[in-house]
Amino acid sequence: RALAGWEKALGPDHTSTLSTVNNLGNLYRDQGRLTDAEAMHQRALAGKEKALGPDHTSTLGTVNNLGLLYASQGRLADAEAMYQRALAGREKALGPGHTSTLSTVNNLGLLYASQGRLADAEAIWAR
Repeated sequence: RALAGWEKALGPDHTSTLSTVNNLGNLYRDQGRLTDAEAMHQRALAGKEKALGPDHTSTLGTVNNLGLLYASQGRLADAEAMYQRALAGREKALGPGHTSTLSTVNNLGLLYASQGRLADAEAIWAR
């Protein structure tokens, strides 16, 4: 209902609508509805890149969420690429010690550890 309301009131490309789309993607991922989640995150990302730019912190949050989704799907190379993009952008926009940056660092470390890339995991977590 929230998404329909935002779309009606503000339009499908408004940043408030796109935030709701991103949140639905997170919910669908948590429910195991990975195809639906990917569609929501891709829609949110495309809209945020257009409205806010590729380096905006909200856009980078959606990039990080796509990394989480891809990891859930076993698409590890895609997940790594999303985490690397989110990390680089968040470090630049927020700094290395910001909690959002550190969350992405942790996600990347967990991805490396899950692949047995323990030296990479240690390096990213220790930095």
